[in-house]
Amino acid sequence: MQSLQRIRPLVVNSSKCYSHAAKQMTVQEALNSALHEEMSADPNVFLMGEEVGQNQGAWKISIGLLKKYGPGRVLDTPITEAGFTGIGVGAAYHGLKPIVEFMTFNFSMQAIDHIINSAAKMNHMSAGQISVPIVFRGPNGAAAGGGAQHSQCFAAWYASCPGLKVLAPYSSEDARGLLKAAIRDPDPVVFLENSFLYEESFPVSEEVLDSNFFLPIGKAKIEREGKDVTITAFSRMVGYALKAAEILEKEGISAEVINLRSVRPLDRATVNTSVRKTSRLVTVEDGFPQHGVGSEICTSVIEESFHYLVAPVGRITGADVPVSYDAGLERMSLPQVEDIVRAAKRTCNGPVQMASTA
Repeated sequence: MQSLQRIRPLVVNSSKCYSHAAKQMTVQEALNSALHEEMSADPNVFLMGEEVGQNQGAWKISIGLLKKYGPGRVLDTPITEAGFTGIGVGAAYHGLKPIVEFMTFNFSMQAIDHIINSAAKMNHMSAGQISVPIVFRGPNGAAAGGGAQHSQCFAAWYASCPGLKVLAPYSSEDARGLLKAAIRDPDPVVFLENSFLYEESFPVSEEVLDSNFFLPIGKAKIEREGKDVTITAFSRMVGYALKAAEILEKEGISAEVINLRSVRPLDRATVNTSVRKTSRLVTVEDGFPQHGVGSEICTSVIEESFHYLVAPVGRITGADVPVSYDAGLERMSLPQVEDIVRAAKRTCNGPVQMASTA
């Protein structure tokens, strides 16, 4: 883990418990505040994982929790994802509300049997008799020189499984509101963070800072309205899509950017409503291209809004190769702002077929 910490160092005050006074909040602070409030509100909520206690989290998300709640509710575990994930799922069977932290979601593959077979399927297999209120959270996707074994996006993997809810926040509002909703949810939730976003600051309103605030699971957010092309994205790629939209605006193209927030359930209604307005679609994700989230979105639009399309849909994804350790190759294997701009311009300026009125 020491090598991972060198990849993305976080400069923090380890004695700090974040307050609600600031109007700007980092994603790291948003997650930390959500954990503090939900653990304070519900004694059944507890956190477990490698280095979450004495080290206050490998990514410093659990600052102040051990001091406030003690080792009975902030559990440092051995390096055995399969072991502590199984313990967490078992605790959830008995009415507790575990939050299981993975240093990176790549390591969740060690525990995927418990996540899928023990957690996701249990409510169905027990005919609704057993609920599994558990959150699996941690950084997902590329991590600046993490190499192939630390840089994969698991959104499509987990979103394909019935019984799971899969959330992917972008902003501090997303992180805070979605994590609080995930902890309160009666079903297992996979919560995909991004290490690049931890230190990014976003404006937050007084409403967001209220301890009762949460965001509904399964509802996307229109980050930017537009009329010429719909761009969907989640997690870090939302920021890329917004930057692309700014560039496109200077070239006379009005892009509507949708922050999915929830990958499962997917807000098909918001996406299709937008596409019916713009008649064009570009999906963006940093995962692999085959069987990806963008593929599901495109299928939804083809099934529900095909006759509104005036151009082929566009998909921007990571390359169909493991992410390289080399910085140059890593950049080439992941979507960039210019890729989104290019795809949107191609969709808007390429050969156009008039939408059918049939």
